[in-house]
Amino acid sequence: MNEKELSYKIIGVAVDLHTQLGPGLLESVYETTLAYDLRELGLEVKTQVPMPLVYKEVKQDIGYRIDLLVENKVIIEVKSVENLAAVHFAQTLTYLKLADKKLALLINFNTKLLKDGIHRIVNRL
Repeated sequence: MNEKELSYKIIGVAVDLHTQLGPGLLESVYETTLAYDLRELGLEVKTQVPMPLVYKEVKQDIGYRIDLLVENKVIIEVKSVENLAAVHFAQTLTYLKLADKKLALLINFNTKLLKDGIHRIVNRL
């Protein structure tokens, strides 16, 4: 399954989850339940994946973590905030570049309609 197909599945699951739980919960709740639902579909999901920074050929484990990595292809950055800031988009793009992945979904569950909180971010590799 390619990144595009995966993203459609992920978005469908996220919308269903948001319909069930609604906005206003902690990010950890959405992250955990989204991972559970994606695994129920038979997808491989890794949570809190360490993201080391390599600077001038020196690997530094600074504490960055990808919220969810689906099928080792799509990064999901989960938020539950009033408004997404530019830094959230920049952080997600940086994770894509550091992980050498093509597609990420930045999902803010703290919205009335989840479609307003889903953002696709593409690394042009």
